[in-house]
Amino acid sequence: MGSGSVKTKRMPRAVRERQMLDAAVRVFGQRGYMTASMDDIAELAGVSKPLVYLYLNSKEDLFTAVIRREAAALTEAVRVAVDPGSPADRQLWEGLLAFFTHTARHPDAWAVLHLQARTHGEPFATEVAALRAELVTFVTRLILVAAREAHGDPDLAEREVAGLAEALVGAAEALAAWGNAADGVTARQSAATLMNFAWSGLGNLMAGHRWSPPPPA
Repeated sequence: MGSGSVKTKRMPRAVRERQMLDAAVRVFGQRGYMTASMDDIAELAGVSKPLVYLYLNSKEDLFTAVIRREAAALTEAVRVAVDPGSPADRQLWEGLLAFFTHTARHPDAWAVLHLQARTHGEPFATEVAALRAELVTFVTRLILVAAREAHGDPDLAEREVAGLAEALVGAAEALAAWGNAADGVTARQSAATLMNFAWSGLGNLMAGHRWSPPPPA
């Protein structure tokens, strides 16, 4: 038995699974769920196809595991970037910048979450819906705090701003997909575009009253 085989045999299960999921993200993201094959994923991961089935049972289970891992990574990236002690606009900026930075750095994962998971039915759509709901809740809280302060009404109903949060998250999703497909669009530019559209509003924007992001760290 060669040294490569010994290393593979002794490789911890968590490392093997990460290699399989990393390969699956690339294959699913670039080829789509229907076209992707377990053979391709196993070859890219450097393992045998039976080992992929042993660890992750089926193509459906593998795809679900990919969605869960990448959704968790995205929400964690947004969560850790936001300083809850900052003003609402700064928190939204930090969250959007983290969102666009993460989706730009992981375009295959974003293709899985934004496109593949939504177009192949259950249980995949439910998994990605949970990601979206978490982002909407985050944005709703930020807008609600700012709106209550602006209106001087601490009891302003959450439903008054829930639709705005839905619209903003939808815009962020579309802008991330556009930014990944366009040339030369940075995460910072995407975040600033959405801040000016959503936070400043079209009326202020047309009047030349722009929202200015803080200088890069």
